[in-house]
Amino acid sequence: MATSKKPLILITNDDGVNALGITKLIESIAPLGKVVVVAPNRPRSGMSSAISCIDPIRVSLLKDEGDLTVYSCTGTPVDCVKIGFDRLLDRKPDLLVSGINHGSNAAIAVIYSGTVGAALEGCIIGIPSIAVSLTDHSPCADFSEAARIGKSVAEKVLQNGLPEGICLNLNVPNIPKVKSLKVSSQTPGRWVRELEEMKDPTGKSIFWLTGEFFNQDPANENSDEWALANGYAALVPLRIDMTAHDFIQKIKHWEE
Repeated sequence: MATSKKPLILITNDDGVNALGITKLIESIAPLGKVVVVAPNRPRSGMSSAISCIDPIRVSLLKDEGDLTVYSCTGTPVDCVKIGFDRLLDRKPDLLVSGINHGSNAAIAVIYSGTVGAALEGCIIGIPSIAVSLTDHSPCADFSEAARIGKSVAEKVLQNGLPEGICLNLNVPNIPKVKSLKVSSQTPGRWVRELEEMKDPTGKSIFWLTGEFFNQDPANENSDEWALANGYAALVPLRIDMTAHDFIQKIKHWEE
């Protein structure tokens, strides 16, 4: 009688292979199957879906013990997914989990996030994919709740799959006990007052990214920012198809 294979799970992140968040994610996901980690060798935050077009990519094997294999990659999070899928794995993964990110990736952050970029890349390839983030940038944050909820969502995806072209963006608030999981929509808004100007030792201007998030719909109880502010973990389904289908007919006459 043939024996069923354990689920193959690819894990990556944008904070680097040595970050505490990915360590806690590996610990929580490991019981679900065979885990292969391909993660950047250093922090790669804000990379979105960037790829290495000029520089070569190097991969180093850090660990190969039973059902856990860990690689360090010199590329971006998306590079990690590509090289894992194309070169390092012997079959298509049953699941991709990216994270746990140090810091929120709710609202407009999905556009900039390397954590979400990796999940979107998995989605493009056809792998059911999840991005997991904790709303705490501290390198020594408590990832217990994010790991617990991330594992729960991963189990559901392994059981039920995801539709083609859709991945999941999970954000978990930095509190000791999360109320529950709330399926949400992406909060409309943008960052304002984003740049702080300083002077370098020579007197020349330098700029640091800073600012604050302007929520255009703070009372919307279906949004991810509302969920996080009120003690819930926010789960938002994302599409890789960015076409504004509802606008096509309004500009169709431009073809004339």
